[in-house]
Amino acid sequence: MRIKCVFETDCLPVAYNMMFVSLIKECLNKIDENYFNRLFYYQGKHNKKSKNYSFAVGLKNFELDNEVFKINDSIIFSLSSPDLEFFINFYNGLLRTDIFNYKGYTLRRKRIVHVKEKYITQQEAVFKTLSPICIKDAEGRFLDLEDEKYSRELGYLADIILKNFRGYGLKKEICFEPVNMTKVVVKIDKQLENGDYYKINAYRGIFKLKGDAEDLNLLHQLGLSFRRGQGFGMLEVI
Repeated sequence: MRIKCVFETDCLPVAYNMMFVSLIKECLNKIDENYFNRLFYYQGKHNKKSKNYSFAVGLKNFELDNEVFKINDSIIFSLSSPDLEFFINFYNGLLRTDIFNYKGYTLRRKRIVHVKEKYITQQEAVFKTLSPICIKDAEGRFLDLEDEKYSRELGYLADIILKNFRGYGLKKEICFEPVNMTKVVVKIDKQLENGDYYKINAYRGIFKLKGDAEDLNLLHQLGLSFRRGQGFGMLEVI
């Protein structure tokens, strides 16, 4: 299940990922507070379990002014999930959210479009990133594409993502093959002691995955990256 929502706004913070995390949370909380709490909290603390969705934000006709994107057109928020409970709660909450405010920034919802899913029937598929992919090793270090551990850690992560969603991991080992990938540095909300942004090394572009068709379909819906719930790893079949 996949939707696109068009918003109007005058500007966005340069580190806008957490703004849309807050949008998702507000939409869910409006519909079912118990579900919201189960998803994001566990025993009074933040629930770090991976989420069953991914999202991306596309900016159209913008200018960067210091730490603010000046938007001259609209922005497109895309979200994908195979989790029916999550999707229905979020979608109904989005319908109730005409205006969303976040730290002095305002989004005005214009329209929501349901996107028809492309179904994968073969043992391989070519994907384009709608939001960048970040991969880490066991020590928590973000890996460069050239690192010999990158493909192995990506496969390990794919196994965990599927296991968390359906109870078991990959049916078949996947093979990752970059086609045209570019490194990007993504700023997250200011989290460092000196007041600077926390920066994440990630990649965007086109790549190929080989593996079981059912696995590939679910990864297409769930996304493939660390921090998927924060706007990383949303994919589109091309």
